[in-house]
Amino acid sequence: MFPIRDHNPSGRTPFVVYALIAANVLIFLSYVGFMDDARLINRFYFDYAIIPARISDGVALETLVTSMFLHGGWMHLIGNMLFLWIFGDNMEDEMGHLPFLLFYMVAGIGAGLVHIVTAPGSLVPTIGASGAIAAVMGGYLLMFPKARVDILLILIIYFRVFTIPAFVMLGVWLGMQFLGSVSSNPDAGGVAYWAHTGGFVIGLVLCIPMWLKRGGPAYWNRTHGHPPHPEHRYKLSQSRIPRVPRR
Repeated sequence: MFPIRDHNPSGRTPFVVYALIAANVLIFLSYVGFMDDARLINRFYFDYAIIPARISDGVALETLVTSMFLHGGWMHLIGNMLFLWIFGDNMEDEMGHLPFLLFYMVAGIGAGLVHIVTAPGSLVPTIGASGAIAAVMGGYLLMFPKARVDILLILIIYFRVFTIPAFVMLGVWLGMQFLGSVSSNPDAGGVAYWAHTGGFVIGLVLCIPMWLKRGGPAYWNRTHGHPPHPEHRYKLSQSRIPRVPRR
């Protein structure tokens, strides 16, 4: 189950979101060709990925930034960019271009630090934009809790798109990350659940001043949790798959 779009149009062109997606894709293309070479990719990750033990020793601090633009495979990249595309444009619209970029970078660094705190001696490289994108999702939850999000549900051979409020989708996602955080060993590698959970909370907290500036609870009362502008309505097209008549 994953989101494919929201019904929350933005009022300005999300140049920063476009630039971040382009940067992530171009950087991935620059090294994907040698990912099958263990020696080269391990050296590359040593230089540019977060290795908590090195950060704990006060070295390679720049990897808190460089790691945010690295991904471990096509699905890792596509999944992260999809979430950034869906939720990032509205947050950039609310914040403005440069404040959104600053928010993204600060929250991404904060998410990396949360991961380091949970596994300070780990030698496992950590990469991905997930922490920063989780922060975008946390801010989205605060600002547009009832914005409609289209979800694609895949159950083996069953496919269906349905619409749910953002707080349901984001709440379920956060719950899954938290459960992963408390049930997994961050020293063992795999998904950096604490970076996801921490990034989400950091993003929500950083957006509280913006939410209060718009009225806080009064803002929610005015909008009833929905975006403060008309939601987009997608036109559903007829399927080209022919129907099989029943006898």
